[in-house]
Amino acid sequence: MSEEDFDIVRGSGNVFRDFGYGDADIRQAKALLAAQIIEVLDADKLSTRQAEARTGIAHSEFVRICNVNLARFTMDRLVAILGKLGQEVEVSISVRPRAPRAAAVAAAP
Repeated sequence: MSEEDFDIVRGSGNVFRDFGYGDADIRQAKALLAAQIIEVLDADKLSTRQAEARTGIAHSEFVRICNVNLARFTMDRLVAILGKLGQEVEVSISVRPRAPRAAAVAAAP
């Protein structure tokens, strides 16, 4: 294969948007919060059982987060879990019209 066989496409910064998910922004936010939870567990060398003992959050919930199975979680639940792990969460929101490229990607089959 040569370089001519490939097209380089710059991503939007949100893989869920790039794949056309309608709820891409929520999925991205939840994934970022879950990544922070995993980072705290790793930094503190906590198993999911130890995290349960420290926070009172069920071991199975931490397993879901570590497996990035986030369908059952709301953003506020993930923020609350970070709080129980001793973390302070600061949220910054900016709203702007979507670029035409993002709309075209979302409409693609």
